Amino acid sequence: MKAQPKASHYVNGRHVEDERGDLLPVIYPATGETIATLHAATDNIIELAIEAARAAQPAWARLKPVERGRILRRAADILRARNDELARLETLDTGKAIQETLVADPASAADALEFFGGAVTAFTGDYVDFGGAFAYTRREPLGVCVGIGAWNYPIQGAGWKSAPALAMGNAMVFKPSENTPLSALALAEIYTEAGLPDGLFNVVQGYGAAGAALASHPVVAKVSLTGSVPTGKKVLALAGSHMKHATMELGGKSPLIVFDDADVENAVGGAMLGNFYSTGQVCSNGTRVFVQDGIYDRFLDSLARRTKAIRIGDPLDPETQMGPLINKAQHDKVNGYVAIGRQEGATLHCGGGIPKLQGFENGFFIEPTIFTGVEDGMRIAREEIFGPVMAVLRFSGEDEVIERANDSEFGLSAGVFTRDLPRAHRVVGELQAGTCWINTYNLAPVEIPFGGAKQSGIGRENSLAALGHYSQLKSVYVETGNVASPY
Repeated sequence: MKAQPKASHYVNGRHVEDERGDLLPVIYPATGETIATLHAATDNIIELAIEAARAAQPAWARLKPVERGRILRRAADILRARNDELARLETLDTGKAIQETLVADPASAADALEFFGGAVTAFTGDYVDFGGAFAYTRREPLGVCVGIGAWNYPIQGAGWKSAPALAMGNAMVFKPSENTPLSALALAEIYTEAGLPDGLFNVVQGYGAAGAALASHPVVAKVSLTGSVPTGKKVLALAGSHMKHATMELGGKSPLIVFDDADVENAVGGAMLGNFYSTGQVCSNGTRVFVQDGIYDRFLDSLARRTKAIRIGDPLDPETQMGPLINKAQHDKVNGYVAIGRQEGATLHCGGGIPKLQGFENGFFIEPTIFTGVEDGMRIAREEIFGPVMAVLRFSGEDEVIERANDSEFGLSAGVFTRDLPRAHRVVGELQAGTCWINTYNLAPVEIPFGGAKQSGIGRENSLAALGHYSQLKSVYVETGNVASPY
């Protein structure tokens, strides 16, 4: 099974290779086999990409927003037309089940391109009348922006970052995760086919050194990263030392609160989506599931029954519901946390093993795992695992659970299940999280902002807020009369 791209990088509208760069193998997580071999960007590749973006950006910014948006919407149409082949590529790159990638990955990128292609035309400044004088504000592009993507949603991340950047008149150099380098190259080709001028969306591959070189480059005006908190702190410190704009979409250990009056089956479905979708590799996952005493046993019974029925197997099989983890390191990490949970005294209620799958013996599979008897201070309740490991905790009252839910360095997301909507809004108002759900979990339409509080990040992806993060505000005061001066 091969997925070798034409070249490792895409710069100034064409495929570019530099074999002097470090080898970057692409591993299919379901089998452990190498399906492509790329090269990390050399200093020369990075300079070529930055220069291409710098040279192309001014003319692009001078176009009317509607003209820029037209190209983005054309690219969205191409993404949708090629959804199936892009979903397969994403499954090979990530190991995610094809039933997920067919609906959640290229489609989400297409939604972003379509939304920002239209929204930018109405994203304008303000007018202030002073009676005899007036002022107005302008939204202007930043220039060259850098996007650094995560490996759990590669093409979605490339779309979420590039669409608002390009719509606002910026150019972007995008570095995918070294674990999932393939689909960003496909998006770059689609942009070119849609009519995007050369140099405006460049893709360079590499490890941490490439990201650092991009983030610290003097031409770059903004860095947008999706990744872990430790990585985010390093990149933000680097960007801040150069006074660059930055958006950090980082990790979480989010609470999902289920009250006694919740619809149990809906709450169980939300908890499963918030822990097992994409094999648990979602930053916003609600991995601390707080269940009120009155329905605790019923919730657990249904949760265990439905979890045991999850179909694990070949990610390319449309019937498969859960694929492998991304790589061996993540597999070892998640298995390590299962062992830690047992050592800490939590009860392994369900899963926790490594399934034996014929033909996939070298894949990075793990069973969806549920721990009960979890206490707030346990590592499995405090640290981001980034795998299908759910911690279920009991609670009695509203004030208690709010305090416990907020007792975390993270603040990315939170969820509440209850039929009492006044309580739902009251509790959400108290939760320290940037993205919250009521009676559902993990939906992220492009029309609403996505991002976190506390250690979980700065800035927002999606919605009109993202256009704000990819622009700078200029104020212009206009005097229509004489200048009053004492001199």
